[in-house]
Amino acid sequence: MNIAFVTSEGDPERLLPSLRKALPHDRFFTWPEIPRPDSIEVALVAQPPPGELAKLTALKLIQSMWMGVDGLLADTTLPRHVPIARMVDPGMVAAMGETLLAHVLDWHRHFYRYRAQQAAREWQMLPQYMACDRTVGLLGLGELGAACAARLVPLGFNVIGWSRRAKQLAGVECFHGDEGFAKVLERSGALACLLPLTAQTLGILNARHFARLPRGACVINVARGAHVVERDLLAALDSGHLAHAWLDVFETEPLPQEHPFWSHPGVTVTPHIAALTEPRTSFAVVLENIERVRSGDTPHHLVDALSGY
Repeated sequence: MNIAFVTSEGDPERLLPSLRKALPHDRFFTWPEIPRPDSIEVALVAQPPPGELAKLTALKLIQSMWMGVDGLLADTTLPRHVPIARMVDPGMVAAMGETLLAHVLDWHRHFYRYRAQQAAREWQMLPQYMACDRTVGLLGLGELGAACAARLVPLGFNVIGWSRRAKQLAGVECFHGDEGFAKVLERSGALACLLPLTAQTLGILNARHFARLPRGACVINVARGAHVVERDLLAALDSGHLAHAWLDVFETEPLPQEHPFWSHPGVTVTPHIAALTEPRTSFAVVLENIERVRSGDTPHHLVDALSGY
């Protein structure tokens, strides 16, 4: 089988040695060095240059190395007849749970405020809360949302969540639909976005929805930058309605040097590192799907193009 890495981001060499060892009879290529594009049967992609996948006329599977596929689906030249599989990587899922827990604890224990006090040389004790006093709202209850809930629930936080379809998660009060979305907003002291980016979720963190959050609430976005209407977030922070925002993703990446998020006292910026694909665990996911293509079976974690994930 001919397999190609087609990506303008990431380092294929982190995964290639393991794949070559596991699949010694297969042939691997790395874009742009693909002598016969019409012979490639599996494409491993992160951010493929637009138009490149259309050249691979023998494709049987496009395996994303990322969980989010919004960028991939935005390519108007994408061969729509080829199945696309998301990367559901145990290492990445675990990392997201750790990142969200870190941000929630930063909020819960006031560490973000103590950092500001240190910069101002201000000595002031802030009120202490128990986890059971705090409600964390999760937007998105898929693999990532479930992993985050599994970190928060044992610590005693009240965890509520919203998804497009009705779901049940142990220890989580789950909501769906428009009415359920409003209820999650109204009760969340910290609201975390873990949604896929679709036409329905574009700009979902906006002024109208911020206004429904309790005064002094915080927002955590570890999904996609386009979920946030940036001017609305800045206005909600400046008015004092929102206390803080932890942002890992942005409309423009890297975040431009002149962007107000860099210096805003109400924003914590990280450079899209909430959950990276982990070669040691994603390897098994890729290998399994390659073997399923070889045997004619259906690959795991196929994308529904209509829903966008």
